[in-house]
Amino acid sequence: MILLAASNTAFNENTLTIAPINWVWFIGAVLVFLALDLGVFHRKPHVVGFGEAMMWTTIWGSMSMLFAFWIAPAMVGEQWTGDHTKLFITGYVVELSLSMDNVFVIALIFSFFRVPAEFQHRVLFWGILGALAMRAVMILAGASLIHQFHWILYIFGAFLLVTGIKMLFAGDEEVEPEKNIAIRLARKFYPISTQFEGQKIFTELNGQRAMTPLALCLIMVETTDLIFAVDSIPAIFGITREPFIIFTSNVFAILGLRSLYFLLVGLLRHFCYLKYGLALVLVFIGFKMLIVLWEGRPSWLIFEDNHNLVLIIVGAILGLSIIFSLLASKWGPKEFKKDS
Repeated sequence: MILLAASNTAFNENTLTIAPINWVWFIGAVLVFLALDLGVFHRKPHVVGFGEAMMWTTIWGSMSMLFAFWIAPAMVGEQWTGDHTKLFITGYVVELSLSMDNVFVIALIFSFFRVPAEFQHRVLFWGILGALAMRAVMILAGASLIHQFHWILYIFGAFLLVTGIKMLFAGDEEVEPEKNIAIRLARKFYPISTQFEGQKIFTELNGQRAMTPLALCLIMVETTDLIFAVDSIPAIFGITREPFIIFTSNVFAILGLRSLYFLLVGLLRHFCYLKYGLALVLVFIGFKMLIVLWEGRPSWLIFEDNHNLVLIIVGAILGLSIIFSLLASKWGPKEFKKDS
């Protein structure tokens, strides 16, 4: 009973009533942008350079802020307040930051399967399309569970706390397709071609329909995102319970992941401490969700209504991890420079 009462007071922030037409408009706009991306801007396979990646990263980042400060208030009306804008930005920053860890693994996957640079954007496009669908289902399921069982938020908090601590002490990521259940199932039902067939996912092999290495790479990217979503979805619920904010911030973070990948892929070796920053963000959000149970906590530990403080703490953790990474890259040990 105490848990239920605490959860009702601490996490009761479902205040937005979103008209179905607004959901339709938002999802429709996302699909239009994706169609333009695939059918116009990236119709022909090409290597995405640093300049193009920077341009698209800027575009998606600007569109996210435009949504937070202008589009969402116009769609929702007077219900949308400055606090909702802060919650969206915090959720967007957290989701985009956690996606950076995904970037590291995607780079390893592309390297393992030796995917030509000109085909990588196509894999990311279909991978992100699948990620949008998977996360929509997970957000819907999470919101429904929390609505029925408020105490599940504390399970999310404990999970994030443990996950963050494990990340602090975990070793380097490895790509092991032979341990991936989805890859094993694909090999069981389809023959696998050893050659790339342009951007094709399927091809003909000895008169049979077969998968190309690009298909296996796509399966790895999809299953990897599913694993990362297990961390990121509880994290966003630790910031807000508004389904509209959770979904839209996730969508903008995922849409920006492709350009972020091509922007960071050549710089990954310089962000040696970013992983620890992401781990601390998960620890902080998990702590924030669990600290509600402490009735006698000091005022400076009350985060529920202090959205500015949460945004500042998350931004400071990520900013310092990036700064320390860049300093280590420039003035760190010779071994680090040699690996760079």
